[in-house]
Amino acid sequence: MSQIHFQQRRYSVPVKVGTATVGGNAPVVVQSMTNTDTTDIVSTAKQAMELAKAGSELVRITVNTEEAAKAVASIREQLDKSGCDVPLVGDFHFNGHKLLAKYPDCAQALAKFRINPGNVGKGKKRDTQFADMIELACRHDKPIRIGVNGGSLDQDLLARMMDENALRSEPKDSPEIIHDALIASALESAQRAEDLGLSRNKIILSCKVSGVQDLISVYRSLAAQCDYALHLGLTEAGMGSKGIVASTAALAVLLQEGIGDTIRISLTPEPGGARTQEVQVAQEILQTMGLRSFTPMVIACPGCGRTTSTYFQQLAKDIQHHVRQQMPEWRLKYAGVEDMTLAVMGCVVNGPGESKYANIGISLPGTGEIPVAPVYVDGVKTVTLKGDNIAEEFQQIVEQYVRSKYG
Repeated sequence: MSQIHFQQRRYSVPVKVGTATVGGNAPVVVQSMTNTDTTDIVSTAKQAMELAKAGSELVRITVNTEEAAKAVASIREQLDKSGCDVPLVGDFHFNGHKLLAKYPDCAQALAKFRINPGNVGKGKKRDTQFADMIELACRHDKPIRIGVNGGSLDQDLLARMMDENALRSEPKDSPEIIHDALIASALESAQRAEDLGLSRNKIILSCKVSGVQDLISVYRSLAAQCDYALHLGLTEAGMGSKGIVASTAALAVLLQEGIGDTIRISLTPEPGGARTQEVQVAQEILQTMGLRSFTPMVIACPGCGRTTSTYFQQLAKDIQHHVRQQMPEWRLKYAGVEDMTLAVMGCVVNGPGESKYANIGISLPGTGEIPVAPVYVDGVKTVTLKGDNIAEEFQQIVEQYVRSKYG
């Protein structure tokens, strides 16, 4: 239908992270993070594999204790034995310099280190411990993400910038100074890392906060001041629809402006909910914006007074579930299948039209309409389904189309 227009992608220096490339001309990379205890090797490896199977291209794990650091190499070994090559990122706060120095197997098993300048050390120890982390990254030839967070901002830096601001003839307000401090922390840390010998193509930056407008403002400024690869995401997005909407509102604006090389959706899972939801949301943001394709898109009618039957809702749900379940196999056998579109419509108003625009579409009968369901394949009506087996027959049509079109 209408053509998609994006601002030109901001140039960033590409960074190789295991099997993934972040920045440069590479597609925006989807990242996630485990919430298992890293010392539980089996559970952490299992969740990392689940996240990778869902489509996560980088998986971050917490490395906060000696026991966690000892477990990392075994987690990597379990992933490798299972044929899962997803890169692991180590999340370090407070004691990363000690853990990486004491456990070189941990350092070697990780594809990237995440360093938080606000938590790398206090007072005089900060510079020394940061330098130790950079030296270890250089020694093991690993990239780093310098991840500044609003909730753990370097307080000495913030105090210094607040004092400087107070001396200005026209001082900025506090939120603006906090934004400036986030950016200064990232850029000053990156420059120091380079001065210590880490090359530019080993550095990724992030300045994460929890507010949508704050995130947009900070990243616009950060992107204008550097060419480092950038990782996007709210620090804490929240739970359920709030977290999804907040993440979409923030990231969509930045991605539309060509800002961002890797993203993570930091959702709070529902009790007992799947950790993989954050991967699915990240993929759907990128796919609905037309930036990447991960799985066939199912377009479905919202329903109205013309559609008192819930049949089309169930069919849309079943088809969406089916294609997601099939994607791990389809991805290996059918190149390009992720670009396929399906339409499940509930009445004659928009049903035939939307069905014609999709690769495969079905227009189910609304209230009072003739109980038949025309099916359109690549814009042409091929068959009209009726009776009690419409769902099964439509699913068979989808399977046949995938084999013939993409096989």
